[in-house]
Amino acid sequence: MLIVCQVLILKRSIPNVRSFGVGLAFVILGLFFFLEGISLSLIPMGEEVGRNLVLLDNKVFIIIIAFVIGYASTLVEPGLQALAAEVEEISIGAIRQKILIHTVAIGVGSGMALGLLKILNNIPSRNMIIPILIITTVLILFAPEEFVGIAFDAASATTGPVNIPINMAIAIGLAYSVGGADPLLHGFGLVGLTSLGTMVTVLVLGILSRI
Repeated sequence: MLIVCQVLILKRSIPNVRSFGVGLAFVILGLFFFLEGISLSLIPMGEEVGRNLVLLDNKVFIIIIAFVIGYASTLVEPGLQALAAEVEEISIGAIRQKILIHTVAIGVGSGMALGLLKILNNIPSRNMIIPILIITTVLILFAPEEFVGIAFDAASATTGPVNIPINMAIAIGLAYSVGGADPLLHGFGLVGLTSLGTMVTVLVLGILSRI
């Protein structure tokens, strides 16, 4: 589509055709190996972890593990790394990259914990999502305007190639193992909760920075 846009619509030639061709080949091969790697490793392991979490027979411990997994997986999310670097550059160091990344990681971990709590207790998704949306709306009214935009983008940046396979696989695996939990009803929605958790923590960071 980029080639069509550049050549046919904009009527311009492709700069550095050789390097573009080599790079395009790397992208295609990289995506192929990445998707194969996910299907062979992250998704099966995530589902296995989710299925076996119930063996702990301790909901508090399961929720803590969920938070740690969500937190740790966010630290290596490439989209978030790029966003945080841009924010630090544009803000001239006022919003530090590491602080933003760890703030987002806390939000994702919290959303992950809430998602598994929802599955363990068969809580309807609306009972989780609506209160968080209300909290987010209130925080938007008090947070600095620049943090509102960052919160929305950070929420999207967390839904990347690392978090989604791990978090969804764990949620679906756990839903299969919990008696009475429908994997279709309770196994999905976790990604949305992690995004909302990210928005809440980034907006809180903005309010704290103003104080």
